[in-house]
Amino acid sequence: MEVTAPTLVSKRVLVVEDEALVAMLIEDLLEECGCSVIGPCGSVEAAMAIARGDTFDLAVLDVNLRGEKVYPVAELLTERHIPFLFLSGYGEEAVPEGRHEWKVCPKPFRSHELIAMLQAALAAAVH
Repeated sequence: MEVTAPTLVSKRVLVVEDEALVAMLIEDLLEECGCSVIGPCGSVEAAMAIARGDTFDLAVLDVNLRGEKVYPVAELLTERHIPFLFLSGYGEEAVPEGRHEWKVCPKPFRSHELIAMLQAALAAAVH
């Protein structure tokens, strides 16, 4: 199945995911859309280091990284005005109270749903 996502072509995307198979799936999907993938990062510490200093357009964040919540990364990306999307098996319950603007793509995800949500996050950040 070929995925077309013209708005994602040439975008640099940070992938924060601690499960290798899921990370590879996301990476392959993003590359198929013409993105450059940064990472994947498997820990909050590694993700924070990249989020502080690297330049990228968008991020995909697994909420739970080996028992540690990814929220500090999300807060930093919010401060830097970099759009992101959570991945979580907990659905909307993964979003902390008071952060209704943070969006979640449920796990397991369908490729076209993840791409559509990434495109929407990018479009929302532009406006």
